[in-house]
Amino acid sequence: MSNKSTTYGWIGQNIPTQGTTNEGIFSVTEINQLTNDVSWNVTPFNVEYLVIAGGGSGGFSFGTNVSRGSAGGGAGGYRTNYASENTGGGLSGEADLEISTKVSYSVTVGAGGPTHDIGRTQGNDSSFHTITSAGGGLGRAANQGVIASTNGGSGGGVGYDQSTRSSGTIGQGFGGGYGWTNGSQFTSGSGGGAAAAGVDATNQYGKPGGNGVQSSITGVATYRGGGGASASSGVTNYTSMGLGGLGGGGGTTFGDNGDPNTGGGGGACGNNLSGGGGGSGVVILRYPNTFTINVGAGLTASAGEQTDGSDKYIEITAGTGTVSWS
Repeated sequence: MSNKSTTYGWIGQNIPTQGTTNEGIFSVTEINQLTNDVSWNVTPFNVEYLVIAGGGSGGFSFGTNVSRGSAGGGAGGYRTNYASENTGGGLSGEADLEISTKVSYSVTVGAGGPTHDIGRTQGNDSSFHTITSAGGGLGRAANQGVIASTNGGSGGGVGYDQSTRSSGTIGQGFGGGYGWTNGSQFTSGSGGGAAAAGVDATNQYGKPGGNGVQSSITGVATYRGGGGASASSGVTNYTSMGLGGLGGGGGTTFGDNGDPNTGGGGGACGNNLSGGGGGSGVVILRYPNTFTINVGAGLTASAGEQTDGSDKYIEITAGTGTVSWS
């Protein structure tokens, strides 16, 4: 069977002898056009990436004298193939990723879970091409188990009355810490981070979130993907707060937000306060400096394309859209 090319020659072994003005012969002009066409003239190359999802919200607390120690939010999933660095969850970096010029690739940067009381969500996924990182898990709410911790890229912290640890996603992050009670004081676990699990509660004091992973993909060593701190509350309104995990996790004061573009988990709180929101995610792409990236509508890359040695990189900090290279 023959298939007619709209402009050029006939494809196939059987060339019609009538009914067309197409000669079945490629002219020099047509060959030049085809060699400049995207389907004929593409250049493959490897791109290195760091894809971090939005962090989960920290747990909230409400009700006079009935708080039960809320938990830290889990960090957003952390995936990378840069150099010899680890990806999240303690695994080695991922495989090379080959792409091509003149081809559009999808990008999404996930928002963190919102600051919340009753209404809340986990962090949102981030992605580049075939690479997707899962949003961070929600930290357990206070007040007798209302709203339990959830799994995620890294898991949210666990309440004193939860028997199962929230889990992280393999190759993206760790689970949240367990909770504790002595019957009058209550502490939840902190949120998991990309490099370490959330800290188990062992007394009446809030615990620090799990640490994130350090990356030099931008040429500057930076921690990202830290878990949110947990809080402790007792029937006398005693409240204590841990520190956010290294890499953007919320902590230090009640209900701190995770840091923007780190995927840090939100900090927990106690005594009628809202839990901190998760930090937004980020997509960082690094590639040879012989190529130039084109960032499509819908994406934010405020600093633009940067150069580091023989490579370029770009930090995409918000939105959904496509990128391509020339």
